Formats: sequence, C-alpha cells, structure tokens
Amino acid sequence: MQITISKENYLKTIAEAESEGETVIAATLARWLNVSPPAVTKALSRLKKDNLVEVADDGQVKLTGEGRGIANGILNRHHLIERMLTEIFGMEWFKVHDEAERLEHAVSADFEKLLTQKLGDGQACPHGNQTGMDTPEQRRRRGWTTLAEAGGEQALRVVSVFERDRQLLEFLHGMSIHPGARLEVVAHNYDDTLTLRVAGEPVHLGMAAARKVWVAPA
Repeated sequence: MQITISKENYLKTIAEAESEGETVIAATLARWLNVSPPAVTKALSRLKKDNLVEVADDGQVKLTGEGRGIANGILNRHHLIERMLTEIFGMEWFKVHDEAERLEHAVSADFEKLLTQKLGDGQACPHGNQTGMDTPEQRRRRGWTTLAEAGGEQALRVVSVFERDRQLLEFLHGMSIHPGARLEVVAHNYDDTLTLRVAGEPVHLGMAAARKVWVAPA
C-alpha cells in the first residue's frame, strides 16, 4: 500500500473535522479540502480499499485503527513544525499553519525525533491547540467556552483559535486577539456582534469569528 500526500491529507482532514465536533461525510471533506464531490468519492474508494477508512450506510466516514495512526502521525508532525517555526525561527503565529501544511509531508522520522527532543512533548501549538484529538466536549470539560458563548463582566484569556483559516487568523491578529491575550466581553449586540475590551480598547467581533475562539477565565 502506498501512502500518498493526497491520502495523508484526507486522513488528517477527517481527524481534524472530528476534533471540531463535525460529523464527517463526503460533503464535509469536499468543503474542508475545497475539492469536488466526485474527487472525494474517488479518494474515499481508494482509502476504503486500503482499509484506512470505513463508510457507514448513512455516509458517515470513520478512520480505521491504521488510518487513525497515520492521521495522528501527520498531525504530530504538523504540530512540531508549527512550534519549530515560532519557537526557533520566530515566525508570526498566524503564518505557521500554512507553512506547516507544505512541510509536514517532507519530515522524516529522524527529523521528527530530533524536533521532539528539541521542543519536548505536551505543549500547545502557536494557535493554542493540542496535538491529536481535542473535541469541543473535551474542551468544555476543561472549563473552556467559545467567545460567542462567554458571559460578560469577567476577565477572560484566549486559549485556542481555529487555525485552518488564514484570513481569520490575520483578522484576529490585527485586533490583538491571540492565544494568551486577555479580554472582556462588554456586550452581546443586536446585530450579532460582540463588543470586547482588548488591551483596554473596545473592539467589535462578529459571532462567526467568535465561535472560532476558545476562552477560559483569566
């Protein structure tokens, strides 16, 4: 069985979509990967043949044990590359996801081992995300909530941001909203926006973006 870059991307995307709490079907993969439905159908057929995914009668896609192992390996390499780019090379946090997407398929087992020795285990990536599965339910059990759901009149700390949207990351960066930032919800507004106080300044954020930011009590 040959594990191509395309197969790796599909397996990783299934794991990532699951970690965002989505039910993974073919349409989910088409949206996440920005490819056509026929392309997804062909890819899933190949992955099923290789025993890397299972597709239920209702269309839900699940990783097999072998598929999960491959996906976790790619996610770990991606995570390490993001940390390397920020912690060693000083790249801005909102740029590293795209760079890691390009590099993750070229990292050898030896280099991955060296990165682990250099950076250590258990640290979040520059976007505040853990390696591997970390579902919304697990985050809520740790006391986190999305910014869209956060109540007012309490100091909050940004702990995690959805990293697959470069425009969102740059937008949040321009508002000084990033992992580790302190803020306060001033108001939930009628026009489906939030008024926040960030670094002492009022800013306005739409709910669509606020749902992509996880916070905890400061």
